[in-house]
Amino acid sequence: MNNYEESRRKFLVSLGLAIGTTIIASEKLSATVLNDKKEFKLTTDQQQLMQQYEKWMDKFIPAINSQRKNPNDLLAKQSIMELSQEAQEWQAQLTDYMKDDNFARYYMTVTERMTKEIY
Repeated sequence: MNNYEESRRKFLVSLGLAIGTTIIASEKLSATVLNDKKEFKLTTDQQQLMQQYEKWMDKFIPAINSQRKNPNDLLAKQSIMELSQEAQEWQAQLTDYMKDDNFARYYMTVTERMTKEIY
């Protein structure tokens, strides 16, 4: 793995782990993941975590977008807090799986969707 991929992996782990406590608002994330997630073979446990993560993103993205459009949106803030707590439950598992290059690339590809939809 080259330095770019290692730096990107560390960033995305931090994003995934801190997403509950940090609302992405100040600067635009710019990155392009060129791979299709189908290219990366995951274990059954890794697939289950990623399915959970993608369902979580399906709820998190609209909440973030609502909060960005209206910073006083209490429902969006509440949703973000609840989703942040939910993410805490699988942080350790995510961190462990990120040691696997194949999983890390899959995660980066999936997370790219959130990056694009938030900005």
